[in-house]
Amino acid sequence: MRGSYGFKEVELTLGVKLLHMSWFLVLLICVLAAVGVAMLYSAAGGSFEPWASRHVIRFAIGMAFLFVVALVDIRLWLRYAYLFYFIALALLVAVEVMGSIGMGAQRWVDLGGFRLQPSELMKIALILALARYFHGLNAEQVGRSAPLIVPLAMVLAPVMLVLRQPDLGTAILLILGSGAMFLLAGVRLRVFGALGALAVASVPVAWQFLHGYQKQRVLSFFDPESDPLGAGYHILQSKIALGSGGIVGKGFLQGTQSHLHFLPVKQTDFIFTMLSEEFGIIGGLLLLSLYAIVLAYGLLISLRSRNQFGRLVGMGVSATFFLYVFINIAMVTGLVPVVGVPLPLVSYGGTAMVTLLIGFGLLMSVHIHREIQIPRRPGEAET
Repeated sequence: MRGSYGFKEVELTLGVKLLHMSWFLVLLICVLAAVGVAMLYSAAGGSFEPWASRHVIRFAIGMAFLFVVALVDIRLWLRYAYLFYFIALALLVAVEVMGSIGMGAQRWVDLGGFRLQPSELMKIALILALARYFHGLNAEQVGRSAPLIVPLAMVLAPVMLVLRQPDLGTAILLILGSGAMFLLAGVRLRVFGALGALAVASVPVAWQFLHGYQKQRVLSFFDPESDPLGAGYHILQSKIALGSGGIVGKGFLQGTQSHLHFLPVKQTDFIFTMLSEEFGIIGGLLLLSLYAIVLAYGLLISLRSRNQFGRLVGMGVSATFFLYVFINIAMVTGLVPVVGVPLPLVSYGGTAMVTLLIGFGLLMSVHIHREIQIPRRPGEAET
């Protein structure tokens, strides 16, 4: 029997799929979430309320999504990739029309008992859509400029909507994550050179569209001491906390900068700083080692896939995960401006955590269905 894409239907039983799960990767994800619970417990002064308990609940919900997504046939994700993209895009438009405002930004859609942040869903939907598009192109087509117009439009549309919210951090993640997808798909370096030159040339224009607080964050990045009690406060306090932790740290629940409330938003963007203050450089390096192992597993799973769609999805999820970690660590250490990117599985957050676990579910689906071959176009025979 052949499906709509022209390949032979290969059915794996539920037992076989569960057997093929990367259980070590599941364990690593759980360990990272446990680190998050411990640090959120510390951030609340030794209490599971209000952050640690909710973190556990959201992680449990996200893990349920991970297993459901992982067990779905990879070819179904290919078939409905564009549908998911347009649903996420419609939700971004809904934010523009009737989104709820929180902390000065309009980023959420109220869905009864909870609030959804569509920009987080778009990170995964865009990976699926770009993977499907490039899966259908051969090397010669990827090397030409004309076929790149459609995927560029697919990236720019959500980026512009996210910037209007405003959410510079998510917009940067969408751009960089999509750039990684283009590179992995085989787009030539001259295209990146041209786009990079265009981006540099457009900086003066883009600067005019930034909000006042965003401009101040960029300026304080170059000289945080110029406004130590304003825009430069976050990064200055972060550096003080990082330095005060030393080699082994001050001990669990003993961080002075965080517990005396000098360190801002310690439960979200600056949770790595709090961890480093309490457990020192050693604790920070151990956490980074966990992230590195997860990233290595993601890349290995992607490379073992026998179909281009699976490889691109796996690489896209892995690249997005890396960008989360890199930007957050670079942000709290003063290497890049503060843009509001959480530390994956450790920072407090709802939609971001669930979305990331859905991404890991896709990575697991790639691993489970790694032997399935998918033709580049519908109607082609399986090779």
